Amino acid sequence: MSGPELILPDWPAPAGVRAAFTLRPGGISRPPFDTCNIAVHVGDEPRAVAENREGLRASLALPAEPAWLEQVHGHRVVDLDRQTALESLPPADAAVTRTAGRICAIQVADCMPVLLAAADGTAVGAAHAGWRGLAGGVLEATVRAMNSPPAQLLAWLGPAIGQAHFEVGEEVRAAFLASDAGAAAAFAANERGRWQCDLYALARRRLAALGVRAIHGGGCCTYADAKRFFSYRRDGRCGRMAALIWRD
Repeated sequence: MSGPELILPDWPAPAGVRAAFTLRPGGISRPPFDTCNIAVHVGDEPRAVAENREGLRASLALPAEPAWLEQVHGHRVVDLDRQTALESLPPADAAVTRTAGRICAIQVADCMPVLLAAADGTAVGAAHAGWRGLAGGVLEATVRAMNSPPAQLLAWLGPAIGQAHFEVGEEVRAAFLASDAGAAAAFAANERGRWQCDLYALARRRLAALGVRAIHGGGCCTYADAKRFFSYRRDGRCGRMAALIWRD
């Protein structure tokens, strides 16, 4: 088994911190989940998902099964160090750990995965940051749970839907402007009386406001590149990719 194609984050992660993002090719799932779907909740064949996850573990030589979350577009953060059974985690949209060998994992198909690492390598985290999570404070909650000075954190923004393809209504824009008038810069009006939303810009603003200075990644568009990425907005029924981070 060859395993999934991967993006390895281009960021100055400290020694001992590893991270990866799975791409669409490299698995065995059949359409519309073709080919490397890693999610069990989208209607794919369980056998295919299990084999795709096995290929992921093998290709990255993972020390354990990732802590797969039941994501609900909220802001709850699970501290994996306080969980006795990683197979039965509560619904959450972020995870943190300070323990080597425990793997934070986020599943996405347009929403933004945000990976975090303490500069000294002592803690890592991952957040599921679609617009609801961003507006609801998932990044703020994850940074707090890291228990490291924000100025000592590194962030990587993984592939997400780009502004050109992410049309939203006024209620989405209002959700951000309610707490940050400057967020208006992340929305461009279109000819339909709606807005094109820049998730990357919103995430950078939120992280910068927290004091996180080292922000990397961004720029990919999951909607625009059907060969490499799943996109829920483009395809509806589709697979999911994964962003992973862990300490060796």
